[in-house]
Amino acid sequence: MSPVSTSAEPVTTAASDTGVRRRASRSGLISLASVCAGVALWWLAAALNPATMPSPLDVAVRFGQLVADGTLPGDIAASLRRVLIGFVIGCGLAVPVGFLMGWYRTGRAIAEPWIQFFRTIPPLAIIPLAIVLMGIGEVPKIFVITLASFLVCVIATFQGVVTVDRTLINAGRVRGASDWVIFRRIAVPASVPFILVGMRQGLGASWATLVAAELIAAQQGLGYRMQQAQVYYDIATIFVGLVTIGVLGLLMDRCLLWADRRLTSWQERR
Repeated sequence: MSPVSTSAEPVTTAASDTGVRRRASRSGLISLASVCAGVALWWLAAALNPATMPSPLDVAVRFGQLVADGTLPGDIAASLRRVLIGFVIGCGLAVPVGFLMGWYRTGRAIAEPWIQFFRTIPPLAIIPLAIVLMGIGEVPKIFVITLASFLVCVIATFQGVVTVDRTLINAGRVRGASDWVIFRRIAVPASVPFILVGMRQGLGASWATLVAAELIAAQQGLGYRMQQAQVYYDIATIFVGLVTIGVLGLLMDRCLLWADRRLTSWQERR
């Protein structure tokens, strides 16, 4: 019987891999069709209302002009720098604070009232105070982006720690594991999926805060360029900014999703 079982296992694995590839290919085709349908609807809306809605071709032409004169690359670099710095600082602070809140009741009692208090205040409402306290340089811009990503990621990390299966923790204690070993070998791996979801949400919050953050006396950036285009009723430039932010955010989210799959390969997926 053993030779039959041994030879059947590779066949089963190959069939499973083929099924996964087929599902991935089908999902890719559906996504491509969805994007094409969206662009077609955009083109139709532009044809029905050409006075206020630029077509995809108009936006592509404007995109080329902004790239050719160096405006768009400079704006992308400035906005990416602000988003990445704010996102990294925010998530870098959120993960240890979330673990502290989830693992120690005292830490939760100290930090949770402040976290919940600032969660009810939109980060954009902090902008006037940030200007008064920090001036009009890069610091207040990065600060509001950091705050936005921190508040999202810290809650996800906290939720990941408090939802760790108690059975696994009790099993570790029965086998004589110390609290540090349980934390490192059980709590941290079990919390990683929550942390990465929080980081993806924090990334979205960072980009959402960017445009308002660049209201603070910015001279460069996608949000700044869109606000200047609004003054001159340059709708094509506004669309270029929107599409660029969407594409950059999507690419960064795909990177986090790739990391999620690599770090949580042990997790059962649908």
